[in-house]
Amino acid sequence: MKILLIVIIVSAISLTTIVVAMAEKVTSSNKRLESPKPQSSQTVYPYRLNLITGEPLDLKSLKGKVILIVNVASRCGFTKQYKGLQSLYEQYKEKNVEIIGVPANNFGNQEPGSNDEIKTFCDINYKITFPMTKKVSVKGKDQHALYKFLTNKDLHPRTGGQVRWNFTKFLINQQGFVVKRYSSSTKPLSKNIVSDIDSILQENI
Repeated sequence: MKILLIVIIVSAISLTTIVVAMAEKVTSSNKRLESPKPQSSQTVYPYRLNLITGEPLDLKSLKGKVILIVNVASRCGFTKQYKGLQSLYEQYKEKNVEIIGVPANNFGNQEPGSNDEIKTFCDINYKITFPMTKKVSVKGKDQHALYKFLTNKDLHPRTGGQVRWNFTKFLINQQGFVVKRYSSSTKPLSKNIVSDIDSILQENI
């Protein structure tokens, strides 16, 4: 009788462990599906960039769109990510998703060319059709105002902090809030980026 009781208790404990593990797995899965949340009441809309073709780009003109902002470079080990960025753009451009490439020469002198040279490089090698801006600085004394905002740790405790290398990515939701940051090594078509974009889009259906 005692042996039977022990077996029943052990079985009950095992079953409880399995149920808890399954519940944790479901919870974890649900967390991954949640739309990334804003960290600040301030948006990217007050900021302006200049397109590589010369026209101004007021970010307020992109209200209602999901935006992925990426500092890019032509001579970087991650330069091949241009291909993924273009594919991501083609996949989502009809769903109100915008990608903005921001050339910067802050890391290893890997974007030394003129704006015309950068544009020609992107046109010939990757046939880029998403907006590219004129070259700016993303860190240091001459840091562009937009990047001062994006990297502000007080405003963005989760995503702030100095940009450390080329192809760092910031995800902005349809209300203009910074919701996610991805490292240089995170590929544009990675599950993390794609699922986050999908989650934001689904939340606003």
